[in-house]
This record gives sequence, structure tokens and C-alpha cells, in this order.
Amino acid sequence: MRRRIIMSMLAGATLVASTFLGAGPVRASAAQLPVAAVTADGPAEFGTDWHDPLIAAPPIEKPATKSCEVTLAEAQFRDFTPYRGTYTPPSGCGDRWSKVILRLDGKVKGRQFDRLGYVHVGGVEIFRTSTPQPSPDGIEWSVEKDVTRYSDTFRGGRDVEMLIGNVVDDTYTGVLDVKVTLTFYSTEKTAKPAAATTPDRVLTLQNGTLTTPRNSERIVAEVYATGSGGGCEEYWYLTVPDSAPYSCKAEGGPYREVQIKVDGQLAGIAEPFPTVWTGGWSNPFLWYVIPGPRAFDIKPIEYDLTPFAGLLNDGRPHRVDVSVVGVPEGQTGWSTPVNVLVWQDARRAHVTGELARVETGDLANSSTYTPGSEHRLDTEGGHRLTVAGYVDTSHGRVTTTVRRTLTNASVHRWSDGENTDGLKATWTDDETVTVDGRGPARVTRTHHMYTMDGTTTLGAGDRLRTVLTLGDLAAVDETHGGRRTAWSRLDDTYVGDATYTANVPRDQRHAVGTTSERYRLYGSDGCYDRELVTAQGVLTRDRGGC
Repeated sequence: MRRRIIMSMLAGATLVASTFLGAGPVRASAAQLPVAAVTADGPAEFGTDWHDPLIAAPPIEKPATKSCEVTLAEAQFRDFTPYRGTYTPPSGCGDRWSKVILRLDGKVKGRQFDRLGYVHVGGVEIFRTSTPQPSPDGIEWSVEKDVTRYSDTFRGGRDVEMLIGNVVDDTYTGVLDVKVTLTFYSTEKTAKPAAATTPDRVLTLQNGTLTTPRNSERIVAEVYATGSGGGCEEYWYLTVPDSAPYSCKAEGGPYREVQIKVDGQLAGIAEPFPTVWTGGWSNPFLWYVIPGPRAFDIKPIEYDLTPFAGLLNDGRPHRVDVSVVGVPEGQTGWSTPVNVLVWQDARRAHVTGELARVETGDLANSSTYTPGSEHRLDTEGGHRLTVAGYVDTSHGRVTTTVRRTLTNASVHRWSDGENTDGLKATWTDDETVTVDGRGPARVTRTHHMYTMDGTTTLGAGDRLRTVLTLGDLAAVDETHGGRRTAWSRLDDTYVGDATYTANVPRDQRHAVGTTSERYRLYGSDGCYDRELVTAQGVLTRDRGGC
């Protein structure tokens, strides 16, 4: 019975298809209010309506300058037909902006699964998202994302494509009605115009190859990696080897790693973020108001490819491949679109250089299955990679060294029939980038840790209960000549506990549930702290402060 429930949820999230470069995290517009509407106590159980979705993250800071708005897309998604249109740069705000903010406004009512979608401008993926599941009475939501890093793309006319694949029929009645806009903030009255920090070029792969400008001095690839698509890779962290009796199989177990290669040479490794969509863990009542971390904004994985700049700057196309370690051969379910951000040396037509070294550690991946009345799978995995190279720029030789270390540890327990199914897992992704040229070395250390601790139980009377805690944590430290110049710490924690009657019509589920999110961000730029709590779909607490 548990297996049937899981697979019905898997069928729903169908994929159709920034962290540290100034793009900033996604913000839900509700978070821009100091305090949302709060009810002291929730109802006895979920009704036919609930609070519109919101998140605890801080709002995007908007410059106090002239702004211009452009509509990118306005569509109602009923199937898998993409919206196609054209983009024209705004007039009246110049072509150098202090900030560019994307905003999605959506509404849906009736019954519908969570759906995934994207926005492309000139072939560049600027936004990847998933949707909330609606109430019978209907919900509205909005998402904002800082997309200033794509300013090069926005300076010319481009084709626009957007798709949120959907199915509308007599059962799934929810039509996704969305509008996406870009708001451009001019550089007037600002001390730091965006043109000083954003990439000079934003490129996409052409038939799997990349041709960079010959004067590139910094190159960063970003990959919007998502495991989804209605199959077991949506729940890749729960997969087990063939020897274990479980509904989602993968020969190597649940370890996943997103790799990028340049001309066949391993150039970057990363842990994928374990996104839980708004139908995840067989329990949509967990996500109706507060989504899991990053569910509305699939942030790209970033790879610093600057050590390869000397190789890439020869004017020829170079093969770039992205793959996901651990996915069974022939298994679909991962999407990995690539953008490449390039900073150029304005004083040189050709920047030469060399890839100095690539040191790859052995990839560790061990899953041990222990049978019994409670089945158990213990997994440990990890990988190390160091890449170094230099470029001879107009301001001297600059050497970039990138060190990245990945770890994953998990314990998966389940019963016969999967009526009880639990996972406790931790992923870490540590990166150190050292840039050494004229003057003291600049070092950026980034530590990411993702956590998941949850159990779903199907008990008497088909009452299904899920208790789940998710964590998205990060620490960033920047030093110059050994002296710390900037730092930040992030702790975004979600906690949910929801129960409903499975395998009955919607109005007979008698669902109850409490959810909360606390988002804490502090460092050299100040602090932010906000907590949201809901009961039975009603917001019962909205508290902020440092």
C-alpha cells in the first residue's frame, strides 16, 4: 500500500524541460511583509482553503533608482506546450543596471500535482522552479529572484521560452496561470553599478561544445541539476541496490554526484541538493503553505572552470559534458542545462595560460544492506578533486586553484511493504578557491551541508503520517592575504508533521499538520532571522528579528 502511494506521488512531479556570484537567493513576495496575517490557533483539520504559499527568506533589496518593467511571459499552462515570445530590452533605464529582478506571479485552483518548469531567454536558463499544489478554493503565489548576473543576455532582443508541463482533465483540474516579469533598476545614484561585477558574457553550449572569447580571464559554469520527472530519480536519496527489497532501485545505491568534464577531463564535482517538491514524501499536507528549501528556486550548481581558461581560450570549440554519478544506465529523470559565465580582459585580445594540474581522488561509494524485520541500508560516499591553472592577463599572471571535497552519509530503514519508511542523511560540499596573482592571495572557502531526517508510516485506518526535518546550511569565508574580509552563515531549517487518511476522496482525508521554517542569515553584512509556523494550513506565527 505504501508503495502505491509513493508511486502516485512520483507520477505527479513531471519535469519539462546562485549562490555566490551576486545573483542572490530566491525570495517569495510574502516575505517582504514585516508580518503576514497570523491566526492564533489553526482549525481542527485542513479545510478547502489554506494560506497562500510563503517562505521565511528575506526580501530582495531593491535600489532606490529609476526602474523599468518588461513582461517576459504570460500564459496558462494546461499541457506540455511551451510559451514562446520575444524579449526587447527596456527603454529609459540604460543598458547597465544596478539590479535585475525576475518575478513570477501564479494562481491555480482545484486539484493538481506539483509541476516543474523553466524560463529561457536567448537559450539561457535564467529560472527553474516548481509549483505549489492548490486548494479547491484556489491559491496565489509569487517568487522573486535576482537575475542580475544575466545582464549580458538582457542587453539585446532575444527569444523567450517558458514551460510548466501540466495535465488538465476531469480529475486534475488545476490550470497554472502565470506571469513572469523583469524589473530593471538603473545605475543612477548608485556607487557600485552592476556592470562592474556581472559577467561580460553569458554563453550556452552549442551541440555540447563551448567556444569562449579568447580573452577570457575567469570562467564559471552553472548547472541547473534536478532529479525529477516522475520516476525514482525524483527520490534518488531513497534508492537501494538490487539486492534489497524496495520499490526504487539503483545498482550503486543512493549516492549521487554531478560531474562536469572539459574535453573528457574531469573539471568539477558537486553534491546535488536533495530538493523535496511540494508533493514529496507522499504527503502534500506538509507543503501547502511552506515549501521545502529551494523548492520554488532550483539554484544552479557552480563550477569554477578558470583553471581551464588557458585551454579554452584557443578559439576552438571544446566538449563540455555533465553527468550524474549513480544513475542506473538508461534511467531518465535528471535534467542538467548549462550556462557559462565569462569575465574578459578588456586590455588583451588573447589571454594565454595553462592547465597546471588535475588531482582526482578515488570516488568512494559503499552501500551495505542488512535484512531483517526492519530492512536497513547504510551508505557512505565521497570524492575529492583539485584543479589548478594560470592565465597571463594584462595585470600579470593569475593562478587559480580549486579544491572540492564531497561527502554523503545516510541510513535508510523500512519495513516489509514499505508501510514504514525512514531516512536520515547528510551531504557536505566543501570548496576552496585560491586566486594568486600580484599582491596577497584571495581565498574563498564555502561549506555547504544539506540534511534530511524523516519517516513516513502507514498505520491503522490507512492513516499516513510523515515527520520530516530538512536543513540547508552554508558558511562562506573570504580572506585577502590571510585577513578575513567577508563572511556569512546560513541556516534554513524546515520541520513538518502531517497526517491524513490515504486512499479516500479528498474530502474524507481528515488531514492535520503543523509545519515551520526558520531562516537565519548573519555575517559581515548584518543579520536576518525569521520564523514561520502553520497549523492545518493556517499561519499561526510569523516572528522576526536578530
